[in-house]
Amino acid sequence: MLYFFDSMGMLTTVGRKGRSLRAIVHGIADTAHPLLVQIIPTRRCNIDCGYCNEYDKVSPPVPTDTLRARIDKLAELGTAVVAFSGGEPMLHPDLDALIRHIRMRHMMAGLITNGYFLVPKRIQELNEAGLDFLQISIDNVEPDEVSKKSLRVLDKKLQNLSEYAAFDVNINSVLGGGIKNPEDARTINIRARELGFSTSIGIIHDGSGRLKPLGPLERSVFDDVSAAINGPWQIFKNLYSGITNFQTNLADGQANEWRCRAGARYLYNCEDELVHYCSLQRC
Repeated sequence: MLYFFDSMGMLTTVGRKGRSLRAIVHGIADTAHPLLVQIIPTRRCNIDCGYCNEYDKVSPPVPTDTLRARIDKLAELGTAVVAFSGGEPMLHPDLDALIRHIRMRHMMAGLITNGYFLVPKRIQELNEAGLDFLQISIDNVEPDEVSKKSLRVLDKKLQNLSEYAAFDVNINSVLGGGIKNPEDARTINIRARELGFSTSIGIIHDGSGRLKPLGPLERSVFDDVSAAINGPWQIFKNLYSGITNFQTNLADGQANEWRCRAGARYLYNCEDELVHYCSLQRC
């Protein structure tokens, strides 16, 4: 589906993909600026996954003016991409205005969400705000005590995205962290590609924050899904998770000879206004 410019100058889907490619090329060619920054607009989440230690049920949203000031500073630094994470960022009451502010400052806007709020009207509002890309991690086919982010719960939301989203969508499947059925990652990956989304796979920590080597079945699924991953947005994702054998070493429980491949260009701006380096990939 193609989306044309509306009266407010909204970029088309084709235009957004062109902007994405330009941001990637610029990020590779010019290394003197942050490439991607994750901002936490709220730590609160509407679900409670057993392995997650990055949420609570009580925190208020970060004030909108504070977030605007942080976005302005990132623009001054020449940041290419700003992505909202959490908690659940869609619980922030001014999320759309903040996405518009990112776009107004000539940066790409991303969103990492659990997907629960993605009804057609809400997706169309994100289109109008100018969102460039969205990612959902889906942990299993059926919900259990470890994770509520299941394909059965979210499949209708994925269908909504396939029909209405003008932005790029990536579906991330996971292994490790107490996920009971490794084959679920394969099922999730296949379903996401059926709907036209790019896909990825990650190894998650357990409730204590520890990563463990994958077992034989998990490793077989990891290899198969990794080989099947493709899509236009995967070029961007590979900038921080797919280059070299970094994640393969995690799967095998082997040490990585650590070096920052990004030159400290991936930043994490938590709700307490602290900036952390290289949060996107645990070592």
